[in-house]
Amino acid sequence: MIPKKLASSLLIVALALPGCGLVLENRIERREAAAEAAYPSEGRFVEVAGRRVHYVQEGRGPDLVLIHGASGSTRDFTAGFMERLTDRYRVTAFDRPGLGYSDNVSEAYEGPFNTRSASPAEQAAMLHRAAGMIGIENPIVMGHSYGGAVAMAWGLRHDPAALVIVSGATQPWPGDLGLLYNVTGSSLGGAALVPLLTAFAPEAQVERTIASIFEPQEPPPGYEAHIGAALSLRRASFRTNARQVTGLRPHVTAMSRDYPALRLPVEIVHGTADTIVPIDVHSRPLARQIPGARLTELPGIGHMPHHVSAGAVVAAIDRAARQAGLR
Repeated sequence: MIPKKLASSLLIVALALPGCGLVLENRIERREAAAEAAYPSEGRFVEVAGRRVHYVQEGRGPDLVLIHGASGSTRDFTAGFMERLTDRYRVTAFDRPGLGYSDNVSEAYEGPFNTRSASPAEQAAMLHRAAGMIGIENPIVMGHSYGGAVAMAWGLRHDPAALVIVSGATQPWPGDLGLLYNVTGSSLGGAALVPLLTAFAPEAQVERTIASIFEPQEPPPGYEAHIGAALSLRRASFRTNARQVTGLRPHVTAMSRDYPALRLPVEIVHGTADTIVPIDVHSRPLARQIPGARLTELPGIGHMPHHVSAGAVVAAIDRAARQAGLR
């Protein structure tokens, strides 16, 4: 959420200001407290092996689980998308482990110097257990972006009724993730740079980043005010997100070998103008790998079709429900 030039500058500052710890800590704590006051948890909690999982549940009907992407939370779905579905599904949006208001999978993935992260399979297992504890049965599981990898792990290991993958990061990709992720996902960056980003990230840059995620479309009215980007800038959430993203490629590399064995309804929705998770790298290969999978390509649509082309995503969910015999 921060440009390369600013990230580099803040890393230099981090190394140059070891004596300002107390002042910096106070500023960080104020900003984190302000974020949580402005964007409190929207739903309820369930405890899985001593770790809290936050979820929002609305509606009645067959179960539909929603899994958000990187730097996200349930608020991405409560910003107008869930309400399109609650008339005919019991919709449950989860905060992924370590993000929003959900605890990380375990303490082993916490701490400023740690570089390990929970795999999509570990995240799916935690959310699957949470789902069972709140009475969710035979769900359709929809994942967006990074959440698409978690949804695929759920499909490979926990036998859902169907999968809906929206702009999903499901395949290994060429190249690297750029300076910000490489630094903040490292031991030094997690300890030194992330606190500075939490303390000093400018609101204008956050707004520009949200806009860039929607390109070439624009965020819907009220999205920025609702999404609570400041929650993702809290130190623990920032580190978790960076580590999950930088650690994802080997997991999807391994998972992709098992995709051809899937035997359940799979709907895939992806915009052709998505430059964050390109359709050529991810969804087109995925559709070829899974027998019977259906790919809906959205010409000119970017990374957020569940907001800018929501009808197409809702239609994919309804098709998956019919294929699974739920409607």
